[in-house]
Amino acid sequence: MTSLNSNAYRLSVMAAGVVGILGAGIPAASAQQQQQIPQGWFKACTKQEDVDICNVQNITTAGNGQLITGVSLIELKGKVNRKVFQVTVPTGRLVPPGIGLQIDGGKAQKLDYVICFPDRCVAEVPLTDQLVASFKKGSALTLTSVNFQNQPNPIKIALTGFSGAFDGPPLQQSDIEDRQKKLQEFVAKNNQDFAKKLKEEQEKAKAAN
Repeated sequence: MTSLNSNAYRLSVMAAGVVGILGAGIPAASAQQQQQIPQGWFKACTKQEDVDICNVQNITTAGNGQLITGVSLIELKGKVNRKVFQVTVPTGRLVPPGIGLQIDGGKAQKLDYVICFPDRCVAEVPLTDQLVASFKKGSALTLTSVNFQNQPNPIKIALTGFSGAFDGPPLQQSDIEDRQKKLQEFVAKNNQDFAKKLKEEQEKAKAAN
């Protein structure tokens, strides 16, 4: 039975982590675009079978919508009761170094990878009250993964708004859908702009010949 509970927990956690794509902070966007794209910390809650899942998240993506870093503080209640802190990064990472977690200038903590999908790798540690308290007191956290070229990739995430998201109510389904819609619109516009620029460059090249 323990094995079954463990599998249920793992599946629930992975499903919760995927929900993170519903929110994003896009550092490459202009000031006007940043006002349109949902950013920062937010809480999303859902139910899977007999397990209630709440996930406090902060997702950073590139302008094309590709995931850069996803942070999830996940709490499961019901048939499975667990608290997990997860970090999701793109693939092409060296696995043994894991992901370094540092809050402000404090000592870095290592997060081991638990699974890799074709498009992302996930590292996790138990979510403790001490870790939550350090997030509430801190100003920024730095997450460092190591790519396949053995180069560290530090990503800095502001902790502004974390306490409000963690202690406050979850987003309504309509709010989550609105975030997703805005993100999709932003990515679509970026792709259109890129295609337009590419076509212009091709036409210039033809004219030069």
